[in-house]
Amino acid sequence: MKNLRRGLLVLVLAVLAGGILKLRGRGGVPPTGGGWRELEGPDYR
Repeated sequence: MKNLRRGLLVLVLAVLAGGILKLRGRGGVPPTGGGWRELEGPDYR
């Protein structure tokens, strides 16, 4: 029973830590340029 409580406590703490990190955000604005482009002529090798 003691191990079960300890495991649940660790699980709850991990979920809380993940939620806090997700709410804080780490990104910013995603890039608007770049990505895939179709190759033509001599670029296509």
